[in-house]
Order: sequence, then C-alpha cells, then structure tokens
Amino acid sequence: MNFIQPSIDPVILSIGFIEIRWYSLAYILGFLLGIYIIKRLNAIYGNQYSNKNIDSFLIWAVLGVIIGGRTGYVIFYQLNEFLTNPFYLFEIWNGGMSFHGGLTGIIISTLIFAKINGKSFFYLSDLVSIVAPIGLFFGRIANFINTELIGRPTDFYISVIYPSIDNIPRHPSQIYEAFLEGIILFLILFCLLYTSDAADEEDSVDLGGRRI
Repeated sequence: MNFIQPSIDPVILSIGFIEIRWYSLAYILGFLLGIYIIKRLNAIYGNQYSNKNIDSFLIWAVLGVIIGGRTGYVIFYQLNEFLTNPFYLFEIWNGGMSFHGGLTGIIISTLIFAKINGKSFFYLSDLVSIVAPIGLFFGRIANFINTELIGRPTDFYISVIYPSIDNIPRHPSQIYEAFLEGIILFLILFCLLYTSDAADEEDSVDLGGRRI
C-alpha cells in the first residue's frame, strides 16, 4: 500500500519577513512540554531545583540545542560552504540542524548550568534524557512535512511516495524514527524510571514509621 505524502507548506504563517514554520513549532512544543514534565519529575524525585531554576534552564537548553545543532550541521555537512561564507553558520532560517551537534550542545549547557547552580549534573541530565524523545518525535514529524531525511526506495507493502522528489515508493524513515526514537524510547525510559523507583521502595526499610 503506497501512501502519497500530503502537500503541506513548511511555513504555517507568514507576516511580512516573519515566518512561522512547522520545524520551529516542533522545537517550541518539544521544549515547553519537556520543561513541564521535568518540573513534575523534579517534584517527585528529589526536588533539587525550584521551578524558577527550571524555567531558567529552559533558556540554556534552547541555546545549547540550537547552537550545538547548527554548529554540528555546518561542520559535518556544510564545511565548504562555511569556509567560503562564514555567515552561513547563522543562517538557521535556511534549515540545517544535526542530532549529534544538538546532543553535544545540550550536554555542555546542562553541565554549565548545574555547575553554576551548585547542583548535580547527573540528576539534571537524567531528567533531560527522559524528556528528550519528545523533541525527537516532533522534530521527525517536522522532517516529514519538510520532505527531509527521506528513506530509501523499497518494495515493502507499506511505503510513501514523495511527489516533490520522485514517484518511487520509499521508506518513511522520518515516521519510523518518530515512532521508535520518540514514542517507544519515551515509554521505555518511563518504564525504567518506574521500575527503578519500585525497586527502591522494596529495598527501603520501615523504621519507626519512616522508610529509609
């Protein structure tokens, strides 16, 4: 069964020179939902950060992902373009972000933020790791809309035809990744969190009405 990729304009809304794109919306939704869940998890497991701290961390996380993601993309995939036009590094409106660059950026920004606030880096990075699949999910959906990261040609009975590329059935790699890196990985991490918490409860000892 072949599906035709729907024709969706990458730009949701355009007002003068200002454009709101699906890709930008994906990042915004991922960050906002991720910070909300981090606050909830922080309140349950340790409460090492205040909500104000976490709101401040949102800015660090955004800068880490965008600067790291863009820098990684330029260095690994567009180095020649950068050498001829260094300003290309800042042309984020033309697209181009790398996962490994974004990962490096968020690790560095998390490390610096935790050090400045005198908190545990591993505690905060654990929280970030749990919500990271949310951003991956929205990002891969945006890739599908933008006709990016298309899959290889296939004769698999379920495939997608990208009319703007060719009329060849291809693997919908973006949808695969949204499902596996996003939904499945998110559920796995939450299951690990739940089982770890349950194990801690079983290992604790009741002493005078208090569990230690």
